[in-house]
Amino acid sequence: MSDLTHLDKDGNAVMVDVTDKDTSERVAIAEGSVLMQPETLALISSKGVKKGDVLSVAQLAGIMGAKKTPDLIPLCHPLNLTSVSVELVCDEKRNAVDIRATCKLTGKTGVEMEALTAVSVAALTVYDMCKAADKGMRITEIRLVHKSGGKSGTFDART
Repeated sequence: MSDLTHLDKDGNAVMVDVTDKDTSERVAIAEGSVLMQPETLALISSKGVKKGDVLSVAQLAGIMGAKKTPDLIPLCHPLNLTSVSVELVCDEKRNAVDIRATCKLTGKTGVEMEALTAVSVAALTVYDMCKAADKGMRITEIRLVHKSGGKSGTFDART
């Protein structure tokens, strides 16, 4: 019926069987941004947000989000992640918090969804912590920028 791997021949949802796949080192990097008013970014930078240190809390939330991906996204395999890093950087020129997540493991399936979830949860946390000051913030440009490992090889959106 389809070339989509999460559908069987009758169109029913299925978890992909990775039993016979080779184990390899897999890495995925995702990025995204939260755009906001300059005053909101200044509050974040000065650690003046009443709820606490936005960047540290969002970093931790992103890491936790990556670990919870199979609980949030149907049909994702539970993975034994070996590394999750989430970086948040304030960009004053764009009035943005830029987020980058890197997930790694050695296994039979990729970590793209974990990296994307980490960025998404970190961005939602920035929004949640700052919404009292700026309800017009925009979460944007969440995307996979790199993946390596597995049969499909390397993907790099930056080249």
